[in-house]
Amino acid sequence: MKNHHKAERVLFTKAMKRTHTILIPDMLPVHFEIIRHVFAEYGYKTEILHNEGREVINTGLKYVHNDTCYPALLVIGQFISALQSGKYDLDHIALMITQTGGGCRASNYIYLLRKALKKAGLEKIPVISLNTSGLESNPGFHLTIPMLVKMMAALVYGDELMLLGNQVRPYEKTPGSADACVQDWTKRISEMLNHRRGFTLPEMRRMFQEIARDFAAIPQERCAKIRVGVVGEIYVKFSPLGNNGLEKFLLEQGCEVMLPGVMGFVMYALSNQEIDRKLYGGKAIMATVSNVALRYLEAVERAMLDAIRQQGCFTAPAPFARLEKLGERVINRGSKMGEGWLLTAETLELVENGYPNVICAQPFGCLPNHINGRGMMNRIKELAPQANIVAIDYDSGAASVNQENRIKLMLSSAKRSGDPVHNVPETQLSHNVEHEYAAT
Repeated sequence: MKNHHKAERVLFTKAMKRTHTILIPDMLPVHFEIIRHVFAEYGYKTEILHNEGREVINTGLKYVHNDTCYPALLVIGQFISALQSGKYDLDHIALMITQTGGGCRASNYIYLLRKALKKAGLEKIPVISLNTSGLESNPGFHLTIPMLVKMMAALVYGDELMLLGNQVRPYEKTPGSADACVQDWTKRISEMLNHRRGFTLPEMRRMFQEIARDFAAIPQERCAKIRVGVVGEIYVKFSPLGNNGLEKFLLEQGCEVMLPGVMGFVMYALSNQEIDRKLYGGKAIMATVSNVALRYLEAVERAMLDAIRQQGCFTAPAPFARLEKLGERVINRGSKMGEGWLLTAETLELVENGYPNVICAQPFGCLPNHINGRGMMNRIKELAPQANIVAIDYDSGAASVNQENRIKLMLSSAKRSGDPVHNVPETQLSHNVEHEYAAT
C-alpha cells in the first residue's frame, strides 16, 4: 500500500522550483511572513493564504468528512477554496503542509489533502510535506541546516513580536502603534535574513534588545486589564481562522492576552526524543542530535527573555526548562501526543506568571487536548485555586456566539474576583505544586 501511494504522488520537481508558486496555509501571520522570505532566499516562491470566512469552512466540509479534525478541515478548505477562486494558474501551483510524524491526526493531513484534491479534480497539483522526520521528500524541495537555522530564527523573532505586540496593544495611546511596530520589524527582520544577517546568536541577542526597546518606547497608558492566557491545539491556538479571531475578541473585551510562543512547541518536540529513548526504545542518535539543538534554542530563548526583562515594563514568559519542571510535577512526560504535557505545563506557567484566566482552545473531539487540557483542569485548580480556566471547542458546526458567551462568563468571573489584573506571586503556585507533588 505504501509503495502504491508513492507511485501516485505528484512530485515537486527541480523544474517546478523555478516555475511554481507554493501556497502555504495561514496559522501564524507574523512568523510565516518572515519564513516566507527565508524560502525566497533559497529560490522558492511562496504565498501565505489569507482567504477566510464561511466559504473556507463550507469548502472543507464539501471535500473532507465532517468527523475529521477541525484544523485539517480548515487547512484543506482554505487550499481548495483558493485554488477554485480563479486567482491562480493551476499549472504552476504547489501546496505545502507540515507533517509532524507523531501520533496526532495532524500527521495524516497530507493524505486527506491529496484525497480531497482528487475529489475536486485537482490531483495534478503537487503537495510538499514540510517535515524533518524523513517522511516524504521531493526532488525540488530540500530543507538544509542553514535554512532550518534561519527558520528557527524567524520563529523566535515572531514569538517576540507577538508577545510584545500583545502586551502593548491594550494600553497604546495611539491606536495601531503596536501593529505598526510589528509590521516594521517584520519587514526589517525579513530583509536581514534575506541578506544573510540576523540569525547568529550574537546578532539575535542585539536584535532582541532593539525590538524590546522599540516596543517599550511606544506611548502607553497603563490601566487595569483582565489578563488572559491562551493554550490549546497549536493551529486553533494561533490561527485567527481556527479560533474565530480570538485575540481580537479578547482585546475588544478589555483584556491583555498572553500566547505562549511557538518555539515552546518546537523545544517540546525536541525534548520528546529523549523521552522516546527512555520510555519507548527510541534511537540514541536522534536523542543526541535533538539535545544539541535543544541546548542551542535554550540559549536563544534566554537571550530573548533577558532582552524583554531588561525593559522593566513587560512580563517575560518562563523559560522552557521551567515548563518542564511544572509539567512533570503534574503529568507524566510520556503523554506527548499532539501538544501533550506541554499544554498542561503552559497552563500552569500562565497562572504562575500572572495570567490566571486561561482559555484552552481545542478542536472538538481532539483527544490529546481533552486529556492534557480539559482532563487536567481539576488537578490544576487543586494546586492553584486562583486559576480560572475554560475549555472552548471549535468545530464547523459550533456557533461563534456560544463560544464568545462562554468566554464572557469566564471574564465575568475574573471581574468578580475583585482584581481584574489578578497578579499571582510566583512562589504561591510553586509552593503548592511542590507540596502536592511531594505528597504523591
